[in-house]
Amino acid sequence: MLAERRHQLILRALRNGGPAAVTDLSEQLGVSPATVRRDLLKLEEEGLLTRVHGGAVAEEGDQPFAEVAEVRVAEKDAIAERAAAMVEDGQSVLLDIGTTAYRLARQLHGRRITVITSNLVVYEELVDDEGIELVLLGGMVRREYRSLVGFLTEDNLRQLHADWLFLGTSGVRPGGQVMDTTVVEVPVKRAMIKAAERVVLLADRAKFPGTGMAKVCGPEELDVVVTNGPADAGTRSALEEAGVRVVLT
Repeated sequence: MLAERRHQLILRALRNGGPAAVTDLSEQLGVSPATVRRDLLKLEEEGLLTRVHGGAVAEEGDQPFAEVAEVRVAEKDAIAERAAAMVEDGQSVLLDIGTTAYRLARQLHGRRITVITSNLVVYEELVDDEGIELVLLGGMVRREYRSLVGFLTEDNLRQLHADWLFLGTSGVRPGGQVMDTTVVEVPVKRAMIKAAERVVLLADRAKFPGTGMAKVCGPEELDVVVTNGPADAGTRSALEEAGVRVVLT
């Protein structure tokens, strides 16, 4: 099998199934573990994945929204269902960018709540639901990522307060730090945290440790993590020591 074809299959496996071990990829591709390791090194150099102990995880933060939206849908829906159950009628909710926030928006139809978002897909999902008060933050449009960013978005958030923030991430480090690969989104996420009474991180199993070079916040700024984990023991311990409640789907 040509290297280019192997690379395509490795990336597809990581994006569809989350982190994968070298041994599993070796069996799927019918090549030696040494060959897989060389492939992973090459793909990491190209910025397409991050090697982790014994395997790799795909870089998803900078993929267009439409591509990421098709990955691990059932897992995201399970997380979204648990998150939606936390919200009571009459409350206000901040929804971050990203596909898990979009899956959560689909669970909120028919509720008497206020939704504040910079996520254009969330806006499109809820705009015709007359029971929901919908606030779309201003800002610069990132077309492929279906979001609004910039100082206008951050200024809007400084004038608002919400009962809940449901926050997305590209990765959670073993110390509980919440990371993101898309640097331009980080100031908006931080402004959302400041504007919220309670912060809930939505993170499927692929986000432990996931990817990301920019720190959004530490575990002390989270109240709840909803995940289908499980996170590794070190991450779980760091979250619990910071007073974070971990909800498993």
